[in-house]
Amino acid sequence: MKATPLSNCERRFLLRAVQEKKRLDGRQCYDYRNIRVSFGADRGCCIVELGRTRVLAQVSCELVPPKPSRPTEGVLFFNLELSPMAAPGLEPGRQSELLVSLNRLLERCLRDSKCIDTESLCVVAGEKVWQIRLDMHLLNHDGNITDAASIAGIVALCHFRRPDVSVQGEEVTVYTPEERDPVPLSIHHMPICVSFAFFHQGTFLLVDPTEREERVMDGLLVIAMNKHDEICTIQSSGVVMLLQDQILRCSKITAVKVAEITELIQKALENDQKARKEGGKFGFAESIPNQRITAFRMESAAVDTNDVEEQAGEIIAKADPPSEVFANPVLHTPGTAQIGEGIESSWGDLEESEKEEAAEEEGESEAAAFECEKVETEDTSTQVGVGVFFIDEPIVLSDSEEEEVVILEPQELPRKTRTQTSSKQENPSKKAFNKRRRKKRTSR
Repeated sequence: MKATPLSNCERRFLLRAVQEKKRLDGRQCYDYRNIRVSFGADRGCCIVELGRTRVLAQVSCELVPPKPSRPTEGVLFFNLELSPMAAPGLEPGRQSELLVSLNRLLERCLRDSKCIDTESLCVVAGEKVWQIRLDMHLLNHDGNITDAASIAGIVALCHFRRPDVSVQGEEVTVYTPEERDPVPLSIHHMPICVSFAFFHQGTFLLVDPTEREERVMDGLLVIAMNKHDEICTIQSSGVVMLLQDQILRCSKITAVKVAEITELIQKALENDQKARKEGGKFGFAESIPNQRITAFRMESAAVDTNDVEEQAGEIIAKADPPSEVFANPVLHTPGTAQIGEGIESSWGDLEESEKEEAAEEEGESEAAAFECEKVETEDTSTQVGVGVFFIDEPIVLSDSEEEEVVILEPQELPRKTRTQTSSKQENPSKKAFNKRRRKKRTSR
């Protein structure tokens, strides 16, 4: 974690406040910040707020093969994630020293303390057991992540319900919540961590340090204890050497704080269970106040539907009648009908000018097609090696040695052309062709 270093002025100010037994938020040295627990809509989901430090916890489960060394015990998995969303100094996707130490401390607090009966998680010995996974995510960092995470973890485990199962021979049946009620986890006790910050080589002591106080402290002591005054784990870090009397003094303070926090957790669980049975407001919706404009919630208003028909009749009676009523529909073509005013569409009928233009375009296209057909006929009739010639008159050969002319008559014109105005008219090109042929014959 790379936090912005404090200036010398800020450091001296914080240390001077500790010496005078004053804190920035107005608490006493042994006071805890306010703790608030909110549950989600699903079982095993909660958010714990310790002052402005917030931790989200979610519990899930699945059937897995057991460990070979412990075939009759379930599997517990704990994971805490830190992201820049909580504080700019936290780095994503990196196992920092702070994250590793927090995960190890939570594992010792929740797993090594045997707070959960792992043998009750066994379904078939050596084949299938329940794996309970606890994921925690830091939403906002304002100091004392350890205490907030331990409270969130134990609350989520107490709130979680796993599906009920039955075993018939080798067949394992997992029931849905609609078929059978889910089963809570078997929890023996609630271990909760309490952190102590030491200043001036252990001379001054603060409970539940904030983020700024953690940056100027000399050492940190974390004690995990349950309400039966049983110490589950203890960890000391920093450059301070603690005496036996200091540790005993911290353990007595821890016993008082753990009893208060355990009572608060039990009340929160009871209130949530009661709200779920009564069908009232529970989960994160309970933490949204209705008085704020950002709540996006409106109170339901009662609607009287007794006089609806009478009111509708009065409205219809007061309304103005329509200007014109068409009793019979207008039929333009079979299969269509129109009610009201309207004009029959005339886009399909062409005007006379448009008809003339269309006829001219059609004549030009047919004439072009005829010319192409004529050229193709002349080409095919003059090919060498073709056995059939489309000729009306016989071939005329001249006796002159200087020139030998072969005259071929073109194919008869098609009768379907529309460019001819009358049947007696001839093509001008054909007239010129016949005139040249007659002139050549007379010259011979």
